[in-house]
Amino acid sequence: MKGYVLLENGDRFEGVLHGSNGEVHGEIVFFTGMTGYQEVLSDPSFKGQMVVFTYPLIGNYGVNEADFESAKPQVNALIVSEVSEEGYHYESGCSLLTYCENHSIPLFSGVDTRGIVKRIREHGDMRAVLTTDPDNVSFADIVPLGEQDVVEAVSQSRVQTFGSGEHHIVMVDFGYKKSIVDSLLQNGCKVTVVPYLTSFEEIEQLAPDGVLFTNGPGNPKQLNSQLPLIKKVATTYPTMGICLGHQLLALAFGADTEKLTFGHRGANQPVIDTKTKQVYMTSQNHSYVVTEPSLKGTGFEARYMNINDGSIEGLIHRDYPILTIQFHPEAHPGPSDSEQLFFTFIDMLRNKGREKAYA
Repeated sequence: MKGYVLLENGDRFEGVLHGSNGEVHGEIVFFTGMTGYQEVLSDPSFKGQMVVFTYPLIGNYGVNEADFESAKPQVNALIVSEVSEEGYHYESGCSLLTYCENHSIPLFSGVDTRGIVKRIREHGDMRAVLTTDPDNVSFADIVPLGEQDVVEAVSQSRVQTFGSGEHHIVMVDFGYKKSIVDSLLQNGCKVTVVPYLTSFEEIEQLAPDGVLFTNGPGNPKQLNSQLPLIKKVATTYPTMGICLGHQLLALAFGADTEKLTFGHRGANQPVIDTKTKQVYMTSQNHSYVVTEPSLKGTGFEARYMNINDGSIEGLIHRDYPILTIQFHPEAHPGPSDSEQLFFTFIDMLRNKGREKAYA
């Protein structure tokens, strides 16, 4: 049926709406990867967002059982230029259209995605409405994503343990990707995933060798109440933070974050290690970054930087074994250039107590 995307700045785009007759609200963002739509729609970091794909044809390899990052879809809607009606891959279980219909995820196709992306680049990530009735839409009651507590909707409510490896990692779940657990298991770790509201005493009872704060959706400052706990954990155990976890660790030690105009979402973001000068092509999905001037007095220093815009992509601490990264070393989708950072974290566990072993 005919549908419309209405942007907060007043722009309207017409296309074909599959699978929804009502209004859908969300923050509209764009993703630049050529592949990975299945991981995107199931990544909890996209909770509350409508994702515009810049690659013109989406869905051609279908949907399989192996590449989901969580148990259910997380995006509010998918917006594409052209959608393939079939999945042309031997592992495909169904088409992307069928999957979205079965899970009540609106898919909007036949739209000028280049035009939408240009508006986002000009005006920034913004509120949007997907509807069949564009003349009766109001943004007055739509709360911006940065003011919503979306982590509660994606963090699991129970403790789960995976594997039986040599190193025990407690993973604090703000909306974790399954492939992070998979990467740790492949590197000889036992992983216990706990809800984001887990207390220090509960973490302590699990006797971890290290703690990992995961990725997740939304504005990190919505979780200010958790910062004292995060700092206490990070000054007690070797610690790693990925994406939202990176931002929260910075905030916990007194740094600041700000929102990028249109974020980094894709599988081709170049990041340089300022110590080794090695460059990684990275997979990313975030709106917020740690501001460099705010690192003064925190003990953190920037170790990884984005080559395109100079923003901070990772930190190390001068006094504690803490490693944080804004990008996704497990990729999925994306290149595996930076997966060795999991080895770096595991070395921190082995070298606990040895001065500066983490740097």
